[in-house]
This record gives sequence, structure tokens and C-alpha cells, in this order.
Amino acid sequence: MHVRDAVEDDAEAIAALADAPADVVRNLVHDRSVRVAEQQQGNRDPNVDTEAADTDLLGFVSFDAHDQTVHVTQFGGTEAACERLLAEPVRFAASEGMDVEVLVETEATEKKAAVEAAGFKTAGTGPMFRGSRTIRYRQRP
Repeated sequence: MHVRDAVEDDAEAIAALADAPADVVRNLVHDRSVRVAEQQQGNRDPNVDTEAADTDLLGFVSFDAHDQTVHVTQFGGTEAACERLLAEPVRFAASEGMDVEVLVETEATEKKAAVEAAGFKTAGTGPMFRGSRTIRYRQRP
């Protein structure tokens, strides 16, 4: 699995994973830190900057930081990709001495499994989101 920064050309694929309009995702790519996971392709050097490929994305994560906390704003994809991608905001938070928080809808079983596998602990209930209850997860790297 290869993780890279998202580019605007990824908007359609991320929109499909997020069940969101592509124009909203384009703004997300510009306004937040967004990483995508894709299937590793051959012996490609992961340190070389690349544009979006014609490959299917396995997942994405977006996050921002404020009030001494890194907030995961959205994530989606396969459970394995989500688990791997959640390491991105955790790594950023560790370098900045911050905590990480993510909210997951109570019915989102695969997302909850990925968050827990990534080392997050339940920190209580979160706010209602799109008419659903959420669980607040936190991690102190």
C-alpha cells in the first residue's frame, strides 16, 4: 500500500469513497491535509512526487489542527487502508506534541474497527452528525 498527499485529480475517487460531491472534496484537498492510499505499483520509488494515477484509491484521510488537537475530519475506504491512513495524523500530532481526535458514527462498524486498531481509545460520546450518534476517540501519541 502506498500513501501520498492527495491532489485535486483525486477528487472524484475520494468523493466516491466519502459519498460527497466532488466539488466539496476539491475544496477539502485545498483546505485540509489529505492523504490517500493506493495499491503499491511495482518498484515505484515512494519518495518521488507523483500526480494522481489512474488506479483505484483504497482510502483517504483528511485532518486539520486547532486548539492543541489534530482533528480527523473525514476518512474512508477499506479497513486496512483506514488503519494505515490514520497513522498520518498521529505522526503529525506526535511531531507537534498534540493529541488526535476522531469522531465515528456508532453504526460505522468498519471505521470503528480501524480506529481502534490504529490505537485510539474511546473518550465518550460525540455530537450528533447527520442524524446519527457518534463516538469520540482520542489518542495521545
